[in-house]
Amino acid sequence: MPHPVDGLLVVADSPVHRLPAQTKVVAVVLVVLAVVLTPAGAWAVLGVQAASVVLVAGLARLPAGLVLRRMAVEAPFVVFALLMPFVATGPTTQLGPVTVSQAGLLGGATLLVKATVGVLAAVVLAATTEARALLAGLERLRLPVVLVAILSFMLRYVVVIAEELHRTRLAREARGGGGPRDRLAAVAGGVGTRFVRTYERGERVQQAMLARGYTGRMPAFADGGATVGQWAVALSLPAAALAVLVAAAVAGRLP
Repeated sequence: MPHPVDGLLVVADSPVHRLPAQTKVVAVVLVVLAVVLTPAGAWAVLGVQAASVVLVAGLARLPAGLVLRRMAVEAPFVVFALLMPFVATGPTTQLGPVTVSQAGLLGGATLLVKATVGVLAAVVLAATTEARALLAGLERLRLPVVLVAILSFMLRYVVVIAEELHRTRLAREARGGGGPRDRLAAVAGGVGTRFVRTYERGERVQQAMLARGYTGRMPAFADGGATVGQWAVALSLPAAALAVLVAAAVAGRLP
């Protein structure tokens, strides 16, 4: 039976879901750092790092189809990585019927693997952490208060704006919608109108908050913190990613 989805959160009961948000944020940042530090062509190290993130996704009981759909945001990196062998300079090699750059082929393949691991880690974080818990975790990590407030407003009003866009599209289709050119013109005009209305709404929200005593600081999010054991569990993933990198460097197995 598929797990229910609430926004980006996949509602489930797993060891990854139960970890405090701040521990998962730090773990993801460290995993991405370890992947970035891995030299190009260190396929064994990158493979172990990728397998570790896939294992965590499995422990979180995330549906494979949902994870693959969300990883579509990686498309620009995929396109760039596929173009690199054809635009890079230097020695070339024959790859089937085409001639490609060796440096571009190595760089493109490395970029593709690193981007995939990083995006997968971010998908796991978003799918296992409630939005409010994520904000509380960022607050616990001493992120600037203004930035946390901006993120909280963004998470709230992006849903409101998305619902308005959905109602606008339904209303346009109920009136016939017109041809492709008419729809494109309507979308272009709607973007400008939506920007103005969003700006005006932001001003009204600010005035309402000031009238209710807002002083520039949002109320603190309730969060109980994390235990040493929870930090140890969360940091086991980046520790493994860094350990395999260090072990390969000590053994002289890095390119």
